Amino acid sequence: MDQDRSQKTEDQINALADALKTGTMQHARGMLNELSSAEIAHLLESLPHTERNIIWDLVDSEKEGEVLIQIGEELRATLIQDMSLQELVDATEGMDIDDLADFIQSLPGRVTTQVLTSLDTQHRERLEAVLSYPEDSAGGLMNTDTITVRSEVTLDVVLRYLRVLDQLPENTDSLFVTTRDNLFVGTLPLSVILTNDPEQTVSDVMKRDTEVIKASMEDDEVAKIFETHDLFSAPVVDEHMRLLGRITVDDVVDVIREEAEHTVLGMAGLTEDEDLFAPAIPSARRRAIWLGINLITAFAASWVVSNFEGTLEKIVTIAVLMNVVASMGGIAGSQTLTLVIRGIALGQVSRSNRRWLVSKEIIVGILNGIGWALVIAIIAVLWFDDMQIGYVIAAAIIINLFVAAFSGVAIPIILQKLKIDPAIAGSVLLTTITDIVGLFSFLGLATLFLL
Repeated sequence: MDQDRSQKTEDQINALADALKTGTMQHARGMLNELSSAEIAHLLESLPHTERNIIWDLVDSEKEGEVLIQIGEELRATLIQDMSLQELVDATEGMDIDDLADFIQSLPGRVTTQVLTSLDTQHRERLEAVLSYPEDSAGGLMNTDTITVRSEVTLDVVLRYLRVLDQLPENTDSLFVTTRDNLFVGTLPLSVILTNDPEQTVSDVMKRDTEVIKASMEDDEVAKIFETHDLFSAPVVDEHMRLLGRITVDDVVDVIREEAEHTVLGMAGLTEDEDLFAPAIPSARRRAIWLGINLITAFAASWVVSNFEGTLEKIVTIAVLMNVVASMGGIAGSQTLTLVIRGIALGQVSRSNRRWLVSKEIIVGILNGIGWALVIAIIAVLWFDDMQIGYVIAAAIIINLFVAAFSGVAIPIILQKLKIDPAIAGSVLLTTITDIVGLFSFLGLATLFLL
């Protein structure tokens, strides 16, 4: 599926490029606006920044808002810079409240004020309710566009009420049952309305054991609830069980995707909003920070090596082999680190199982250390015809893989306690530890036993 999408995007880019080269702008505009908003967003993110502005100018104004909400924050900020105040206000027209809440936070203050002013009282109050919660919470994720019914009315009344409405909110699979004080009572699935006697009351057929989500809950916890209970939508309530809104599966898919991107890119010191086709200078500036941090760790490893200059001068073999020890520790530690960070993200790592996890990973590290130490020692002995070199590098490999396994578990757990993102900081710390321990153990043992 991903391959088909990539091929489709490539074909679209090539077709638009041909149309632009021939100067047939009207043809290019027609081709572009035949695409869905999601396809246009994906297309924009797949183009170099010099070509984006040309394509963006061809997008129909009524599609601009839907496209902007589906692209990354960095690209969105770039496109917004060149839009007029009225264009930005027009782009927000028709947006769902949850999308509008996300979008409005990326706008300049003067535009935000203008957007709020353009809304009617009801929509403004709904938007302000969503904005009052953190962006990464259930309250910030929810849509306030819900349909509620009372428990004492009949299904026939509900059906007549639904027919009066112009349309149902997008992704509606259930109505919410509330009291006159807006306290949440249960849900009434649309399938239940259609398959039961119209004379029955809502209280007779509604679901009372519905999974509710507190507005203060973090968005990754919301995603876990949807996954565990196979939900399509869920009500959002405050601490007093008053209904505030709902979260639907499309919102949760976005959260899951962002979490996955954050974990993968975080290990390289990048954010999930990193724009692949951004101009070179801002991209270089962002990446320079983590290159600088890595430079500090590299100097730390070099300092360790400098303390064994005498050993390296006398035994050239050590200089040839020392990177093997550091590299093996780095790979082994990264495997453990990645698994533990994933476990933390999924809520699988807790206080009750941390000790067992540390013990298990240490055993894995020792077993791999012994196995690969034998292999590397045999290679070293055959290569340099020196049995002592084999003993030294084998011992150093075992030590470093043991430390790598322990660090791979301990680092993300400690960082999580310190409220530091382990996906971003973990790999830097792990590399530093495995490099220093690997080099120190190998060079130290060589100094003790080979000189």
